Amino acid sequence: MALPPILSERLRLPVVASPMFIISTPELVIAQCKAGVVGSFPALNARPKEQLDDWLTQIRETLDAHDRAHPDRPSAPFAVNQIVHRSNDRLEHDLEMCVRHRVPIVITSLGARPEVNDAVHSYGGVVLHDIINNRFARKAIEKGADGLIAVAAGAGGHAGTLSAFALIQEIREWFQGPLLLSGAIANGAAVLAAQAMGADLAYVGSAFIATREARATEAYKQAIVAGSAEDIIYTNLFTGVHGNYLRASVVAAGLDPENLPQSDPSAMNFGSDRPVKAWKDIWGSGQGIGAVKSVLSTGDLVDRLTREYQAAFSRLDGLARPVMARG
Repeated sequence: MALPPILSERLRLPVVASPMFIISTPELVIAQCKAGVVGSFPALNARPKEQLDDWLTQIRETLDAHDRAHPDRPSAPFAVNQIVHRSNDRLEHDLEMCVRHRVPIVITSLGARPEVNDAVHSYGGVVLHDIINNRFARKAIEKGADGLIAVAAGAGGHAGTLSAFALIQEIREWFQGPLLLSGAIANGAAVLAAQAMGADLAYVGSAFIATREARATEAYKQAIVAGSAEDIIYTNLFTGVHGNYLRASVVAAGLDPENLPQSDPSAMNFGSDRPVKAWKDIWGSGQGIGAVKSVLSTGDLVDRLTREYQAAFSRLDGLARPVMARG
């Protein structure tokens, strides 16, 4: 099944930049879209909720102006992430804003709700739903999602534990629609690898934390630059849902990363009444950050990913032909 035009046209690289709580703002989204990848942000980042209208207007007007000035290289589309869990008391308002502004792509998380999908479809928008296993994937499609984001082991923030190989393989046995892969993707070779195993697009988050446009503290950005896969801790302590976090922030909060207690999953509150707050005090990150060597502009990061993607494609082509010839 071919990708819908919104996910196949205008992209310089087959990448969707994942929405990151606190960090993703219009400045980062606009830079991502101008660089040629899908930019996104969580609706909950706009606070108070009335600010969401302003943000969507800003993104639309800025990208429209860019496209008029650069018809030869128009911007990529943007996406808004909606937390559809019942604990999100802003969902109705935020969804109404997405419909009003005709947001081209809506990413749904923590539950699949047909009425949300119907609202986005009413104006021709596309819904991508993130999942951590095949069972949730089937439910999402049954409830009307257009595509899936497979959140595999090693992804930043809330993440699953399944191998990317296994998760993509199982989904592709029955689903031929839009499929994205998330999990430790921080260089261009990993983007190509995601496609090679069956995904259409790569879902990249942590590498964008270490960009100038990201709303992250300088300490957070430098921790991404200095970190590696061994510096990632997987725990449900901070939100009630398992996720990946930077060890340095856990230590800075006075906690022992090797002896973290378990949290009550029913107490999902994203850190609102906890002594240390997820995302603000405890920093989310995926396992791929060893590829991040410095803080760059978003444009420079996408340039790097593109060069690496092209080099990996050339390398793969050179390796594959002799093997195929022997067959």
